[in-house]
Amino acid sequence: MSQVNRVGNNLPIQQVKSQLPAPAAAAGGMPSISDKLELSGVSHLLKSLKSNDIRADKVTSVRAQIDAGIYENDDKLDLAIDRLLDDLTR
Repeated sequence: MSQVNRVGNNLPIQQVKSQLPAPAAAAGGMPSISDKLELSGVSHLLKSLKSNDIRADKVTSVRAQIDAGIYENDDKLDLAIDRLLDDLTR
């Protein structure tokens, strides 16, 4: 491989080696392998969902407004649209 910027033979893609322990033979002679899943990007969301902090008074108020047909109004819809556009343009 040729040198780029005098770095040498460093490959941009390097081999990824498995970090699993060597599989032990099970009773049937087949190796026993277990999978591992890590959701590092969403762990803070899962933690907040598990905390289950529900504001019962707010839920009751919103339910009453929905039942009365007064929850949705133009001001709330405009605010929601503005926030959505802000999120999309970031």
